[in-house]
Amino acid sequence: MATFDLSRPVQPVFGSSFSNLFGSVLAWYEHRATVRSLQQLSDRELDDVGLTRETIAQFGDIRR
Repeated sequence: MATFDLSRPVQPVFGSSFSNLFGSVLAWYEHRATVRSLQQLSDRELDDVGLTRETIAQFGDIRR
């Protein structure tokens, strides 16, 4: 099974407030991408990693 590491450090560019905003948007985007990727897995693949569709739904409802 393939894994993807989409995390990357956020470098302060225009000060901490811009960096914080950019970091928050980036975290939200990565969260949504992870949920989307998990939703595309089959039930068998989810079972292999110990997840269920209900777990993904709960994880997808997390507000950042």
